[in-house]
Amino acid sequence: MANEVEVHTPKELAVDQPRSIMTPMEMVGRALEMGVDAAILKQMMDLRDREEARNAKIAFTRAVAAAKAEIKPIVKTREVDYTPQGKQRVNYRHEDLAGIEEQITPILAKHELSYRFESDNGPDKPITVTCVLEHVDGHATRTPLTAGADSSGGKNSLQAIASAVTYLQRYTLKLALGLSVSHDDDGRSSDQVDEKNITDAQASVIRDLIQQGELDTATFCERWQIDAVTDVPAKKFTEVVGSLRQRVSHVAKLKQQGSAA
Repeated sequence: MANEVEVHTPKELAVDQPRSIMTPMEMVGRALEMGVDAAILKQMMDLRDREEARNAKIAFTRAVAAAKAEIKPIVKTREVDYTPQGKQRVNYRHEDLAGIEEQITPILAKHELSYRFESDNGPDKPITVTCVLEHVDGHATRTPLTAGADSSGGKNSLQAIASAVTYLQRYTLKLALGLSVSHDDDGRSSDQVDEKNITDAQASVIRDLIQQGELDTATFCERWQIDAVTDVPAKKFTEVVGSLRQRVSHVAKLKQQGSAA
């Protein structure tokens, strides 16, 4: 029996052999070969970059929304109970960073999200921790908070820094994802249950955001109907910080537009 020869038409060959996707540099080279003007080529590349950034942001937003739908409210599992010398007893419960990570990391990974922390501090400078929330497609958000070292409870200088860093990591992560915490009494003493005000560390965070947002303290207090920053109710801390962060972002955009004009 004669050997049969399988014959493919050009159309079939086009279907069977997928086209290779050109890299950006290959696209540039091909365009230059075709005589495309450099200015037009730059506009095309800029348009492509903007479209990719837009698609990445959409993918990020969808991933965060899907992840938040699966993340349950964070439950406080750690208790602080001590009595400073000559002062009143301090007793409160708070969520543990490791516990938060254990709960949210598998869900974030499922939706191709990840986070990391960056810190910035130096001599005579407050501590700034930034939570960077990223999606596999490339879009990311940055959530910074600043506070002084936490010297409460007789901590030495290194312990005070470590405590503040951990504190800021918890709050930047919660703010970045918009996480809710059940019965949030973080940093309140047992004798402040009726007052329900924020702690000194939380007040420091708010004061720094007021300064970054170029907002007058009196105007801030009038907005929230309080007499001083320390009078902010503990249950409104996340809401207040979120509002101030929006103002800081708005001020930064205005400055950027002014410098570009």
